[in-house]
Amino acid sequence: MNRTNPLEETDLSIPMKLDQIETRLQGQLSGRIRDLTLVYRQPGVILRGFARTYYAKQLAQHALMREVDLPILANEIEVG
Repeated sequence: MNRTNPLEETDLSIPMKLDQIETRLQGQLSGRIRDLTLVYRQPGVILRGFARTYYAKQLAQHALMREVDLPILANEIEVG
């Protein structure tokens, strides 16, 4: 894939970009994830939040994979 990475390690505005990505993901997921948070931990991203189903948790992870080329270090979205 030939995507530009919106989260460059040298970029000082990573928290702002993560906020923008969170907003896009919430729109794509139609509210399936509550309190979605993306946490940058070099060299990747951690997903956090709450979902009713494992399917919604998986959708969130795949949506993030489409947005950034960084590794997903953990998917800590709680299901219940």
